[in-house]
Amino acid sequence: MGRGKLRIYLGAAPGVGKTYAMLSEAHRRVERGTDCVVAFVEHHDRPRTEVMLHGLEQIRRKDLEYRDTSFTEMDIDAVLARSPKVVLVDELAHTNIPGSRNAKRWQDVEELLAAGIDVISTVNIQHLESLGDVVESITGVRQQETVPDEVVRRADQVELVDMSPQALRRRMAHGNIYKPDKVDAALSNYFRPGNLTALRELALLWVADRVDEYLNAYRSEHEVSTIWGSRERIVVGLTGGPEGRTLIRRAARLAEKGAGGEVLAVYIARTDGLTSSSPKELAVQRGLVEDLGGTFHHVVGDDIPVALLAFARGVNATQIVLGVSRRKSWQYVFGPGVGATVARDSGPDLDVHLITHDEAGKGRGLPVPRGARLGRTRIIWGWLVGALGPALLTVLLTHVAPEVGLANDMLLYLSLTVAAALLGGLLPALASAVVGSLLLNWFFTPPVHTLTIADPKNIVAIAIFIGVAVSVASVVDLAARRTHQAARLRAESEILSFLAGNVLRGETSLEALLERVRETFGMVSVALLERESEVDPWTCAGSVGSRPCQDPDDADVGVPVGDHMALALTGRVLPAEDRRVLAAFAVQSAVVLDRQRLRREADQAKELAEGNRIRTALLAAVSHDLRTPLAGIKASVTSLRSDDVAWSEEDEAELLQAIEEGADRLDLLVGNLLDMSRLQTGTVTPLIREVDLDEVVPMALGGVPEGSVELDIPETLPMVSVDKGLLERVVANVVENAVKYSPEDEPVLVSASAIADRVEVRVVDRGRGVPDEAKERIFEPFQRYGDAPRGAGVGLGLAVARGFAEAMGGTISAEDTPGGGLTMVLSLRVAAGGAGEDGDVRKAAAGSS
Repeated sequence: MGRGKLRIYLGAAPGVGKTYAMLSEAHRRVERGTDCVVAFVEHHDRPRTEVMLHGLEQIRRKDLEYRDTSFTEMDIDAVLARSPKVVLVDELAHTNIPGSRNAKRWQDVEELLAAGIDVISTVNIQHLESLGDVVESITGVRQQETVPDEVVRRADQVELVDMSPQALRRRMAHGNIYKPDKVDAALSNYFRPGNLTALRELALLWVADRVDEYLNAYRSEHEVSTIWGSRERIVVGLTGGPEGRTLIRRAARLAEKGAGGEVLAVYIARTDGLTSSSPKELAVQRGLVEDLGGTFHHVVGDDIPVALLAFARGVNATQIVLGVSRRKSWQYVFGPGVGATVARDSGPDLDVHLITHDEAGKGRGLPVPRGARLGRTRIIWGWLVGALGPALLTVLLTHVAPEVGLANDMLLYLSLTVAAALLGGLLPALASAVVGSLLLNWFFTPPVHTLTIADPKNIVAIAIFIGVAVSVASVVDLAARRTHQAARLRAESEILSFLAGNVLRGETSLEALLERVRETFGMVSVALLERESEVDPWTCAGSVGSRPCQDPDDADVGVPVGDHMALALTGRVLPAEDRRVLAAFAVQSAVVLDRQRLRREADQAKELAEGNRIRTALLAAVSHDLRTPLAGIKASVTSLRSDDVAWSEEDEAELLQAIEEGADRLDLLVGNLLDMSRLQTGTVTPLIREVDLDEVVPMALGGVPEGSVELDIPETLPMVSVDKGLLERVVANVVENAVKYSPEDEPVLVSASAIADRVEVRVVDRGRGVPDEAKERIFEPFQRYGDAPRGAGVGLGLAVARGFAEAMGGTISAEDTPGGGLTMVLSLRVAAGGAGEDGDVRKAAAGSS
């Protein structure tokens, strides 16, 4: 059975119509005969949405009890048993009630997809995990219910349900989203025009990126080479010169003019040595482009204009930014330059910007000889000079200057041979020497017009001419080959130094390294394959690009790494000289893979070590701290049951009180142990509500002696977004700890105040205090500062308090009390709006769809 397909309706805010659109799609499918059912849809008492449920089969929800309250959740077992073709699951980011099979609803959806059931769901843009900080800065509300971006990106279809902020506010004012008594509060808080506009922009940009990913995959799959200008992508061509910074900043300004603009800086290393880049300057430019939100790319190409245009078309760029050439006017005899060539060959789909800068026209030095890879143009010119040059020279010498003399004739023919060697290398020079010697013999060596040489001296002269010509050609060709080798080594060293720089900078992602290999060698896909033994099949440890191969034998280029690992590339066959650098990339890929696995193993070992430490401390706690109250209870019960002593009513009451106190202490210790276990396993799921501190704090003081605490909680404080039960445990643990170490005649002060968007609860005691170096250590599990008596607890109270506070989005820290003692500061988030009647509104804004 294949995997089901996921369709998501994405909205910018509650009320835009995601659920309505989902139900409309369900009705269309039912009309077409598709088996479509509703597993979970929340209509939030919106009449029009509720009407859309009529005519659709609904699967009964599962009832769950949590903290004496009944909740309903999607019954995933009933859905799997029903096994429909399509199922509707609303609110993808919803957090399930503790006791459910999965912690998150998107995990339930993954189970349904794995079972081959198609799922239609909804989610708001503010619930995407990567946008949590951005949404909080816009709205002031931290989303507690989130869904990983990758879950939404993997969806087969993502449809944006869009609505302008003005239209959404009108819908709100008409009572189509919330009840009339909630409308004013919502419009003045979460649903402000600025908030809605910013959220809408986030949604549009996110969907645009998703569409862009699909477009790139489609272009790669169908081998589309032309540029589709769906968004502005600006490629900056860098030479490693000082003008690169100017080009990068100009490209960034161009990208800012259009929404979603992207800057890609590329440095092309030529294998013929025609470069003068500074590694230090390139590093500075790389940092600059990354600071401006762009990306840096390093590729190798023999022809810079061709490589630059190929890169631009490969990334579907719309503009290229180049600097005006640094060459002086006379240096244009060597060619029109990169900028002019790129502008000429770019075509109508690429705009080329030539940017002036301070280095323009100041010169860049003579070009370095190109070496053995002279290029087609120079080789053609070499053959023309070597083959046709002697013939033209013969015509000139016979008709224009016939009396120059044999010695001068030989020097002129020799100059042509040297010119042919400089232009075309060894073979054109040899051809020039052969043709020149024959023409010298025929036209200028007596007897003329014959190949016979009468004077022996002329034979020696022609022999010397041939020898000099061949020697000069050989030396020139050898120099060219040495130059090419040096240039090749230089290009390799640049790539290897870049690779080493990535390692030093900590860029150890395997996918990033494989993408660098793909870009550097211009391949379609790169995959790192491994297997356990020679007979086992290959498995893919990491890959980039489209359609990576699964076997090194199927690759265009395969580089073995040890006995059971290989780097497989598809796209083209690389020359042998490229494989040395590729081998370095292959080895580094294996190292990065091993490093990632070692890091995971180290993390697991750290978790195991932490677990062992906690288990050891737990055994110590059980062996002494838990046995102490048990021993007191046992002794009191034994005394009461003794027939040898006649206990008075006062004695019996005292023994019963001892039993009750021991049981209470035992209950507190076990509760803290269970709470720490929940924190260690990550199963604490706060149910955030808006509450008043003056309702929660007094309830948390039930476990401390009467008169040991003074309260100063103003009724005018704004409401806070917390889990009421967890907050009560936090305050109780902190206050009990303060009372435990505070003098009996000094009551603990519990006060609260509002500061900006936070509310601080301060628990002040007048005890011995804690040194600065121990203020963080007291929050660690099983830590008790100083000479605290063993019966004082297992050292979990503050650790549990901090864990619960952070789970609610708060913080807790320790400060010195002026005049002596310790002050615990609990910082909590103010609820949006800060008024009680807004609670349901903000909760719905954070969790409804």
